[in-house]
Amino acid sequence: MASTTIKFALFLTLTLLFLHVVVSVTPLHFQHPLDPLTKEEYSLVQTTVLHKYPTSKNKVAFHYVGLDDPEKDDILKWESSKPSVMTIPRKAFVIAIINNVESHEIVIDLRLKSIVSNNIHKGNGFPTLSVDEQTVAVGLPLKYPPFIASMKKRGLNLSEVVCSTFTMGWFGEEKSSRTVRLNCLMKENTANIYVRPITGIAIIVDLEVMKIVEYHDRVIEAVPTDENTEFRASHQSQPFGPKQHSLATHQPQGPGFQINGHSVR
Repeated sequence: MASTTIKFALFLTLTLLFLHVVVSVTPLHFQHPLDPLTKEEYSLVQTTVLHKYPTSKNKVAFHYVGLDDPEKDDILKWESSKPSVMTIPRKAFVIAIINNVESHEIVIDLRLKSIVSNNIHKGNGFPTLSVDEQTVAVGLPLKYPPFIASMKKRGLNLSEVVCSTFTMGWFGEEKSSRTVRLNCLMKENTANIYVRPITGIAIIVDLEVMKIVEYHDRVIEAVPTDENTEFRASHQSQPFGPKQHSLATHQPQGPGFQINGHSVR
């Protein structure tokens, strides 16, 4: 009896160990090789990159995370065979800026949970702007003494000022920095802020150091009034905002499309 118990315990231990190994290397579930990354895969990407570059020693900013598309020939072979027979490596492609300086292009094998390539981008071009850095950049003028003084000269309420970022572009420089131009506008008494620009001011922000590096108040120009700037249908009166009758459709044979996972036919 004791021998049987020991054998069963040993069998159970080996089975659990086998399952642990299988789970740890089995690809995360997906129906098609071109399915977008899942929530779990995004978390895996973040964990893998931060394991390589711990936040205790590095500043890591993710600017793009997406599926690293498989080769077209591999997809065609996968579709023509049984998915259980042929497997395609599931990979993620990441663009991250490390320590505000280096733009990394990283490929991660999601099955092995490891980085398979990590290249530093050289040459022209920068990653797309992230929401986080734009949020910080547009708040800089509101605490910048020269800008505050410019608003006082114009008689504008600083609490009603909002700013927006615009990339600077590339004009052939051998070396350029990640900078954006800020345009500021008045939100007072209107939702259509773009018709109330604050002109005559030039603001340049360096995203690497997150500071205003150029500021020019060239001329004081009048800000357009908020009259006749309402564009929302809910705020319109007839005849500009008539209430339309509802529309109903009926398809006796059902819809003319099919949705299977992320595929639409």
